[in-house]
Amino acid sequence: MSSDAENIVGLYERHAALFAAQRSTALFEQGWLDRFLALLPAGAAVLDLGCGTGVPIARHLLAAGCAVTGVDSSPRMIGFARSTLPAGEWRVADMRHLALGRSFQGILAWDSFFHLAQSDQRAMFRVFRAHAAPGAALLFTSGPAQGEAFGEFGGERLYHASLDPAEYRALLAAEGFRVVAHRAEDPDCAGHTVWLAQLA
Repeated sequence: MSSDAENIVGLYERHAALFAAQRSTALFEQGWLDRFLALLPAGAAVLDLGCGTGVPIARHLLAAGCAVTGVDSSPRMIGFARSTLPAGEWRVADMRHLALGRSFQGILAWDSFFHLAQSDQRAMFRVFRAHAAPGAALLFTSGPAQGEAFGEFGGERLYHASLDPAEYRALLAAEGFRVVAHRAEDPDCAGHTVWLAQLA
């Protein structure tokens, strides 16, 4: 399945305009985003991994007064973000190899981290920790149980993977994060499985 995971970068680049047109702006994520924001100081530096076009999540964080650095592997996605949200800092980069040399009070990987292969997901927890300031909040979405699954976008197969919830907890703990809240297939968040953690 590694080839399917590796195809994600090109898939979103090819279909960036379609994504921008179809991505819901209803902000069904707001409940979780507000819980995340409640853990942050005013004017917090936030790292948005797999930020896409920045709409609606980075836009919401910017409106809340955060200093947002968005990272996405798709240059076209970052181009959309730069043109619509000039207040943010936007970088083309692969989250798996990120090394910004800076720390952030908040880190999120919403509907992005779960496109990584399982081995890459395990390695991401070191990346999270390397960019986390003391007391940093971490928000990400995963699958509800261990496995791989496929959706469809732009007529192409769209890869998703998940670890077992117990493994996510162990990986978080190994990097010094405590789980603040977790809900599998949250009906109040369009069925997303969400993790909110904080660096102890």
